Amino acid sequence: MRLSSGLSLAYCTNVHRGESWAETFHSLKTHALRVRDRVAAGRPFVLGLRLSDQASRELIEAGASREFRLWLEKENCLVAGINGFPFAAFHGQTVKENVFAPDWCQPERLTYTQRLFDLLGDWGSLDGRGTVSTLPGTFKGFAREVAAQKTLRKNILQCAEFLARWRDRTGVDFKLALEPEPLGLIENTSETIQFFEQLRKEEPSAGLVEEFVGVCFDTCHFALQYEDAAMAIHRLNSSGAPVVKFHLSSALRLKPNAITLKRLSALQEPTYLHQCLGRTAQGEVVRFKDIPEALMAVPRLNSLEELRVHFHVPVQVEGLIDGLSTTRDYLQSCLDVIAQTPQRYHELEIETYTWEVLPSASRADDVVDQIVAEYHWVLDELKLRGINSV
Repeated sequence: MRLSSGLSLAYCTNVHRGESWAETFHSLKTHALRVRDRVAAGRPFVLGLRLSDQASRELIEAGASREFRLWLEKENCLVAGINGFPFAAFHGQTVKENVFAPDWCQPERLTYTQRLFDLLGDWGSLDGRGTVSTLPGTFKGFAREVAAQKTLRKNILQCAEFLARWRDRTGVDFKLALEPEPLGLIENTSETIQFFEQLRKEEPSAGLVEEFVGVCFDTCHFALQYEDAAMAIHRLNSSGAPVVKFHLSSALRLKPNAITLKRLSALQEPTYLHQCLGRTAQGEVVRFKDIPEALMAVPRLNSLEELRVHFHVPVQVEGLIDGLSTTRDYLQSCLDVIAQTPQRYHELEIETYTWEVLPSASRADDVVDQIVAEYHWVLDELKLRGINSV
């Protein structure tokens, strides 16, 4: 939906299954429209669309893009941006670190991302702007060598040149939004700033990065880094790595002890990667690739002041059971920052894609009920900060 101060609020449709276009379109008609009718009846409804590589190809090859544009007009829906992070299957099977593949070292990632921008342009931009969010380059565990990382940056810059040509032809201002994530090539503020500095050193024309590349700030991912929210956002914006989109989400948090670690053990599941980051009393941040690796280091865990887990939970939830809670306060701090200069940002997007793997006590029986509850919480929080739906 549209908000005051030029903002839009959507939810990311990566919460729904669907790798083919037929499956994706079906989920929009059966889930997204039900959400629309409960939170934005009679008003334009903004979609945060997730498209796999397969779905994006089918849209173009089958000529379905025009049909979808007509459907958007008929249903009073708009697409503000596309989530281009997950390339392939994202539900119902083991994904883990494969969500980072193919990475930006590989031409398939560039081709896919440019295709998403073409589709976004075909459907009409929201206020002459739009984004495709994408992975943070690669996964640290892939151990890409220096030459591969140079190729990675070259591909990102080629995408920026593609967007420059888009703007020259149409006047539409699209941006590629890199999404830092724990154990990604860029995962925290300092790494992100350094990466953008390197991009600018290699850009083929001055201003290319500044004009067409930014940051998708996921409030779950950054909460895991134990950084002050306001300081992180300010540093990014003032250092040439501007935030162009927010994913609104929360992570798990706990004080490691026998009870909380037993509960954490019960949350192990085979689909997604659940990076765990702990902090010592001295401020050192300790990283574990996934919950099983963390649980194998119990003595180390017991020395931590806190452990945070990449496990997106509904944004309205603050306390769970057996000593588990969430980083909802970090999300609220980010909303404070957004409200100070809302005209600087365009897209806010609720992203709780883990509905299928959440414990039954922590999720609604119907995914639509969960999404609607998240909308209501976010809208109430924004209203407290002077931002309203229009």
